[in-house]
Amino acid sequence: MTALATESFHDQLFDRRYDPNVAAVNQLCDSLQEQKPGSEVPYVDPGHNVEECRIISLFSNIGSASPSGFITAGDDDAATRLLGVHWQLGLRPEYVMPWNVHPWFVPGQPNGKLSPQQVTAGLKPLLKFLALVPRASALVAHGTEAQRLAAQLLKTEAPLLWRRGFKTYKVRALSGRAFAGSAERQAEWLGDMKDAYGDAMARTGLPRRIK
Repeated sequence: MTALATESFHDQLFDRRYDPNVAAVNQLCDSLQEQKPGSEVPYVDPGHNVEECRIISLFSNIGSASPSGFITAGDDDAATRLLGVHWQLGLRPEYVMPWNVHPWFVPGQPNGKLSPQQVTAGLKPLLKFLALVPRASALVAHGTEAQRLAAQLLKTEAPLLWRRGFKTYKVRALSGRAFAGSAERQAEWLGDMKDAYGDAMARTGLPRRIK
């Protein structure tokens, strides 16, 4: 695919951000952006589905926002790694949905390491997000900040968590220094992610491609 065709494809996806299957979540993104004038809140890709979603991928969104305007796992290598894990398991996009620990970015400025205050500021948006995906009952926390927010989430004892039998999983972030290591170590980290997503699929009644 040429660069022009890729840009056109991304533009078409962005134009679909208010499709019925993701409209509620992306309207939440709009409201979060309005809370902090001058900020940017990436959207959820229209390949996902609020009614079918069973699993949340929570990202420690350090670095720059994707130029696509959508939430991503990080850089291109990170996205490729996560896509590979999902493909091997047979986890389809409509059954999983991404979210960022700290939904906000400052346009043109990459996020550094998130402060404790920034992590905590992501709790209310996360609870609002979870209320919009009624069948989600598992969360995979990628990276230290995501794991801290997941722990805060469980401490809220929000009714929706116990009603759904909610479970969280801790795995490594997918990009940058967090994934710097030997091939053997990277394979181990990816294996841990497969185990986490695979268990989440089993808990939520989704069939796996591999055993």
